[in-house]
Amino acid sequence: MVCASQPLAAQAGLEILKQGGNAVDAAIAAAACLTVTEPVSNGIGGDAFAQVWYQGRLYGLNSSGPAPALAEAEKIREKGYSAMPKQGWIPVTVPGIPAAWASLSERFGALPFKELLSPAIQYAEEGYPISPTVSELWEEEFRRFMKASDEEDGALYRRWFEVFAPEGAPPKAGEIWRSPAHAETLRELAATNCASFYQGALAEMIDAFSKAGGGFLRKEDLEQYAPEWVEPVTVRYRGYDVWEIPPNGHGIVVLMALNLLEGFSFGARDCPDTIHRQIEAMKLAFADGLHYIADPAWMRVETERLLSKEYADSRRRLIGESARLPEHGDPHCGGTVYLCTADREGNMVSYIQSNYNGFGSGLVVPGTGIALHNRGANFSLDPSSDNCIAPGKRPYHTIIPGFLTKDGQAVGPFGVMGAFMQPQGQVQAVTNLIDFHMNPQAALDAPRWQWTGGNSVEVEPSFPQWIAADLRRRGHALTIAADSLSFGRGQMILRQDNGVYLGATEPRADGMAAVW
Repeated sequence: MVCASQPLAAQAGLEILKQGGNAVDAAIAAAACLTVTEPVSNGIGGDAFAQVWYQGRLYGLNSSGPAPALAEAEKIREKGYSAMPKQGWIPVTVPGIPAAWASLSERFGALPFKELLSPAIQYAEEGYPISPTVSELWEEEFRRFMKASDEEDGALYRRWFEVFAPEGAPPKAGEIWRSPAHAETLRELAATNCASFYQGALAEMIDAFSKAGGGFLRKEDLEQYAPEWVEPVTVRYRGYDVWEIPPNGHGIVVLMALNLLEGFSFGARDCPDTIHRQIEAMKLAFADGLHYIADPAWMRVETERLLSKEYADSRRRLIGESARLPEHGDPHCGGTVYLCTADREGNMVSYIQSNYNGFGSGLVVPGTGIALHNRGANFSLDPSSDNCIAPGKRPYHTIIPGFLTKDGQAVGPFGVMGAFMQPQGQVQAVTNLIDFHMNPQAALDAPRWQWTGGNSVEVEPSFPQWIAADLRRRGHALTIAADSLSFGRGQMILRQDNGVYLGATEPRADGMAAVW
């Protein structure tokens, strides 16, 4: 089974399974396809994380890149910035996606790597019809870069328009879009097992582009990069083990929120008490996460302290009947795509990759189709922050692949893409599954809320109005969103005791659960 946010990518992964590939091969093929078929959310120039259940064991991969050696907070402040910008060269960090593909294939793959990129190459070269949600997001990005071109140096974004709006406008749903340069780059990656991106011709092109544009990124930064295999972190929630990648990602925000919620008993999902407690737990978890999460080499608080049951007990006492402004505690006292795959041998992959904001920095490497991400925008410029930008340091990261096990056996991969909505979407999906016994599709379809800061909460148009009214009475500054685009786009695969897979992909995306 392959569940992805775009049907052609899901079908590409399925074809790899039919050719004898395993779940890891299928994940790589689908991921490569998504850089072509959903470029508004991810690309070759972004970062990736994965959790892999392989032959009875769970593995974690952190393929997020660090700040370049030339990137220093003082230099950026001298340019007049008080906070990290979201566009241009300054937020560009070393991309990790090609390295993730190569590392996953080398360690777990069954098919030759070059075969895995064939579907993506074909779609980039021959074209494919744009799907509706992708078209809508593309339109938003087009407006963003039009505004940036008016306010900044228009030449900075010229190549973005040449590649992603060649007719002077973003492609509409149903239109055929091609990217020959993207196809050539994918061929180069396929032929070199992605080494070209870090040590070869592509690295030289990125280096030259950065130097010409005044960027910090150099080929030496690319040459020195390697992904990190990590031990996933976990908490027990009502008999299930929920697994996330440790910092610098914010997967532990999910785990901290679940630790808080485990101390409550829930009767029904559509109940004001339930939603209120979930929101308050999410706020407290995020307050801690935003304060403490950084590159683990720079964190002053251990992940284990943040995930301890004792700390959760102390934080839970702050959740009362009314909304309150969140503040971080003291534990010493107590634009992304997600996909998942599963094969007949029981191997499963939870995989996520991202440009961060839509198309990322707005910079496209000449002649390659590579849109460079803007993940460094999550750094702080405050020298007292654990997350202050520094050479070789990885930023606070929002993309988080989740995984469930029970009694030492795999239950399955899950994820909800969407920047700071990701932990919120994951918590809602997990509680829907475990507390309210929903099937995977219902768990993803259910109306969502999202905390946006302070006491502000947005809910989807389909959210029950009587619950919304009750939450307002409790002090939540609640608004009803005009659409569901910002509430995440998730996929999930769960394995039943008899080996049958249940797959789901939600209607907030153009996705598909493809099965063979």
